[in-house]
Amino acid sequence: MRVMIDGYNLGLEKGTGVATYARNLSYCLHSLGHEVGVLYGGRPGPGIKKLMKEIAFFDSNVGDVPLWLQRLRAVREAVVAPLGYEATQVPLTGTVIYETFRAKLPYFDSLWNAKDLFRRAHAVFYLWRWPGTVYSRFKPDLMHWTYPLPLRLHGTRNIYTLHDLVPLRLPYTTLDNKRQYLRMCTWIARSAAHIVTVSETSRRDIINVLGVDPNRVTNTYQAVSLPEKHANKPLDIAKREVEGSFGLTFGRYFIFFGALEPKKNLGRLIEAYLGSGVETPLVIVGAPLWKSEQDLALLYDDHIRSLLTVGNETRVKRRVIRLDYVPFPLLLSLIRGARATLFPSLYEGFGLPVLESMLLGTPVLSSNVSSIPEVAGDAARLVDPYDTFAIAQAIRELDENADLRAELSHRGARQAAMFGVPQYEARLREVYSKVMER
Repeated sequence: MRVMIDGYNLGLEKGTGVATYARNLSYCLHSLGHEVGVLYGGRPGPGIKKLMKEIAFFDSNVGDVPLWLQRLRAVREAVVAPLGYEATQVPLTGTVIYETFRAKLPYFDSLWNAKDLFRRAHAVFYLWRWPGTVYSRFKPDLMHWTYPLPLRLHGTRNIYTLHDLVPLRLPYTTLDNKRQYLRMCTWIARSAAHIVTVSETSRRDIINVLGVDPNRVTNTYQAVSLPEKHANKPLDIAKREVEGSFGLTFGRYFIFFGALEPKKNLGRLIEAYLGSGVETPLVIVGAPLWKSEQDLALLYDDHIRSLLTVGNETRVKRRVIRLDYVPFPLLLSLIRGARATLFPSLYEGFGLPVLESMLLGTPVLSSNVSSIPEVAGDAARLVDPYDTFAIAQAIRELDENADLRAELSHRGARQAAMFGVPQYEARLREVYSKVMER
């Protein structure tokens, strides 16, 4: 078949779980033999030259058009936006060297772009409650939107992945306009050819909250896959990378990695870690997003630092180390070297960091709520994410009990294998066949 997916999250500078989902989906579609088109919504290149359009796709700093032309285009867009959006193909002449972006790019047979598509579609839906229609010369058999968006591709079946309903279940943890979000999800529930989700927990939420017929919602889970050259590099190299880059002792630190947002429960994690009394440092990897100031407040208190004398030199020893960003290959080494991953999230549609840690052989502490128990099985130490005492006790257990860590590492590898690419491709093939037959 010919399948198109959206590049809504693939255009983000830093990776997210949804971006990983879309990227893995594209490669699985290729593996299944489908022709893959990817639809972006960035700024097109000025003029009609192919080279400038190619350059503009990889770098928006290509110069501005005259002010009078900007205004003329703005008027035209305001008039025609409710009528639809035109997607044009991004020419790849081979002139631009895009090796830097290769790890972030999905698999594609062709790339398409509709100017400022996603922002304009949200604005029109907010004002007029009118979903946008995209027109393209690429005529796929199926359009798979990897995120809830107020858009449909003309002339084909449109299916949507709803990863979770966090803005409706835990509204205080997101910045979404909840009325707008509910309206958009209700439209998707009514009009989608099919809805895909990533856990049984999310499937139940979609059925119960949005009132969707159970036959129109399929849980495919996600593919958990990491590049072999980074995930399985020799242990001595990973050890040198971690100790040389961060001054950490391989195997003697805990790690949290992911977006620093309210649902990740970072405030309680830090409180529990400090209350556990362990000396093993905690490394937090992730950029702060919305409402993260209160969760991170404890990081700036003096009691999490102590003076350490090394020879004649006095140094500051930090119990909690926060890193905004770590390159992906180095992050995998950092996870491999952790004593355990600490991930007591309040709510996850899937919980990718849990299985990624298991795939790398790292024991996991996580939550006993939302999708985590069905994804982690018996391969993680699960706790009540609202109970800081329980989290602290579990941290002490993992710090002191090498046998427990070894057992969780063994179980984790087995559990992660259940979410491999072949299993995901089989579930994907089944849901696509169901949609096409209908």
